[in-house]
Amino acid sequence: MKNAVCCRMNYKRLSTDERETISQQIVLNASLPAIATLLGRSVSTISRELSRNAGDCVHASAGAGMPYKAFQAQERAEHAARDRRKRTKIGDSALLQDIIKVKLQLRWSPRQIAQYLKTTYPDNRRMHASHETIYTYLYVQAKGTLKKELIGYLRQQRPRRQSKSKPEEKRGKITNMTSISDRPPDAEDRRVPGHWEGDLVMGKGNKSAIGTLVERTTRFALIVPLKSHDAETVRRAFGRAMLKLPEHMRLTMTYDQGKEMAQHELFTKQTKMQVYFCDPHSPWQRGTNENTNMLVRGFFPKGTDFNAITTKELLFVQHALNERIRETLAWKTPKEVFNNFINQSFDVLR
Repeated sequence: MKNAVCCRMNYKRLSTDERETISQQIVLNASLPAIATLLGRSVSTISRELSRNAGDCVHASAGAGMPYKAFQAQERAEHAARDRRKRTKIGDSALLQDIIKVKLQLRWSPRQIAQYLKTTYPDNRRMHASHETIYTYLYVQAKGTLKKELIGYLRQQRPRRQSKSKPEEKRGKITNMTSISDRPPDAEDRRVPGHWEGDLVMGKGNKSAIGTLVERTTRFALIVPLKSHDAETVRRAFGRAMLKLPEHMRLTMTYDQGKEMAQHELFTKQTKMQVYFCDPHSPWQRGTNENTNMLVRGFFPKGTDFNAITTKELLFVQHALNERIRETLAWKTPKEVFNNFINQSFDVLR
């Protein structure tokens, strides 16, 4: 019997059986201490249970206050538990909701918003929310038109969040990769120009491609025509594009783990640019390039055969992107800011 009492003492909440026992003992006019001893619970636990579910029933008798019914008490407890699970940091904070909505309207990503909250409210953890918490708020907790509106501000407006489980990596491993975690701080904070992000935009059936290279500080983009998208072709084409620039404007390259960058060591030898590789399935680590690719897709939608696209057409799109004013550049164009950094008469668009 003693062991049974000890086991019951481990319960944090009253069980259905315990509530049935309380109901039976009330009918027998048992005292609170007697019920508590029988269940191996404290008197205060029994008292709180009756206060919540039997009105003013203080002395646990059948005639005091409203009757205690075990099944109703259990339903209330389960409902309260569901409410507790539904409560969230963002859902309970109108200020957090407002900040997130405003930043989303400015096309900030959840990861950027999470960092903003951490930086703006360093000593107030109640105002901190991870990017995963923000995604959960958008996809799970927000409802109806609000959910549709908020998700509409995301760069990729998926109706539901993709699973976090990572598929098996089928691409060949690239040897001697240098992780993005080792990238110099100058590249991270964008204060020093010359740090680039690169990627491919694939054509119809993945049978054709173009290269996109974008400078992180100025958002200046280069669109590189490709005859093929094997590692050697990409390395040579990217190298030729970079070597047209002054040395101080080609410092590093950040790339995903696509096999087209397998010859990164030869690329570094050719251009003196160290290549840093993102973590698997982490496109936000080269978000400037991801955004550029979406802009390129505005001109060349999915299904485009890039083998049928001329160099002249690619240059037209490159000009269009680089001569578009940007709020993040104080309403200057990428071309203007890029040329200011070069600080010499050099036609970067020739």
